Amino acid sequence: MEPATLLAVDLGASSGRVIAGTWDGARFALDEIHRFANTPVIAAGAQYWDILRLWHEIQAGMRLASARGYQPMSIGIDSWAVDFALVDPVGHLLGNPLHYRDQRTHGLMEQLDTRIDRATLFDRTGIQFLPFNTIYQLLAQQRDQPALHGHAATLLMIPDLLHFWLAGRRAGEYTNASTTALLDARTRTWAAPLLETLGLPRAMFPELVQPGTVLGALRPHLATALGFPATTQVIAPATHDTASAVAAIPGLDAQSAYISSGTWSLVGVELREPVLTPQARALNLTNEGGVGGSIRLLRNVGGLWLLQECQRIWERDGQRYDWATLLAQAAAAAPFASIIDPDAPVFLSPDEMPAAIQRCCAASGQPVPQEPGALVRCCLDSLALRYRWVIAALEDVTGQQLTTIRIVGGGSQNTLLCQLTADICQRTVVAGPVEATALGNIAVQAITRGLLPDLASARRAIGNSVVTQQYTPQPAAGLADAWQRFQQLIAA
Repeated sequence: MEPATLLAVDLGASSGRVIAGTWDGARFALDEIHRFANTPVIAAGAQYWDILRLWHEIQAGMRLASARGYQPMSIGIDSWAVDFALVDPVGHLLGNPLHYRDQRTHGLMEQLDTRIDRATLFDRTGIQFLPFNTIYQLLAQQRDQPALHGHAATLLMIPDLLHFWLAGRRAGEYTNASTTALLDARTRTWAAPLLETLGLPRAMFPELVQPGTVLGALRPHLATALGFPATTQVIAPATHDTASAVAAIPGLDAQSAYISSGTWSLVGVELREPVLTPQARALNLTNEGGVGGSIRLLRNVGGLWLLQECQRIWERDGQRYDWATLLAQAAAAAPFASIIDPDAPVFLSPDEMPAAIQRCCAASGQPVPQEPGALVRCCLDSLALRYRWVIAALEDVTGQQLTTIRIVGGGSQNTLLCQLTADICQRTVVAGPVEATALGNIAVQAITRGLLPDLASARRAIGNSVVTQQYTPQPAAGLADAWQRFQQLIAA
């Protein structure tokens, strides 16, 4: 067969990429066309996404793809979850989308508790309680900008907005919508009674579509400007980047946990139905939509954000360390000397991450790490300990024995973290693919275009297209004591 090209736009919390995927009938090959920064903007005390800059860079990447000779059959966009934009009846953007780390939602979880108790909210939506969830962002907007909702016609999650600009259709893709805490977990439709209770107009929430839905052809003026065929389709992949990443995991089965490792670590399992039990709520697990009607039962863990922010502060202060140097220093540092809870609220958006880590260590009576290697080792040990805790929780609520951990995304390249995860969790780790999100995005497009019959065949094809690395658990001196200390720390 003639090779087919499918274009993925993958937007992460710190960078975005335009990637061309080529399918030759047996394997996928990826070509990163354009990479660009995704830098938040602070103005008048608020933190925004620079959505128009992102739109500019996406178009620039598409033009570069055309200049390289790529003529894609289709295009799909994925991004982080929970953040959204409002558009008016004509389709004009009403304000720049705010960043989930903005402080406007502070205290709103507790305020909503007085109107809807958490047991009821979890039973209806199945979503974990995090201060930046869409439901809290909307309540903050309702409080701070009441006139805005009067002008809004449609709420669109970030990829939905960009798809609207590409194809002209207002639609909400299911996997991203499922993260809002505004979707009914059982019916998988907008939770109309909840919206009414919150005073949110049902008409503002768009039609829901499943991953693989054709949203339409590329707008004619864009196709001309970008140099793409007029027949190029805009296809909604799993627009939540984690859902796309999970779709691309070869060998994912009932005995496997996954970790989508990047700025966040999403630790979970793939199921057919949501788990809405009091136990799942108490463990703050979440039920998010996946490809093919699946549910991703998972928990958010702080992730490589801890390291990224440390590195940013050191660079700001004139200490430049590349990742290889930092990881080598961390490998040489004493294991389990100090541990933190990577999910503690203090680490969500601190002014200076190294100082925040040091303060937490001091407050818990532990040695305070001073050198970069010791701080990085503290973060990595703590992440792997939290992974162990989440995986044990997943086994408890599902009754499944999880023997393998499959790590995908950028963190799968972190060999020290992968080995620590194997050692601390005492399970085999399989790392890769690195570009899982783009592969999952492209695979869903390929299924829609008839190049592959289903998700199972797509995962096999991805397995044939990438190289993975296996890590065997090794004895870890001091692990029993560290595990006990960690459990005491998170219980405090």
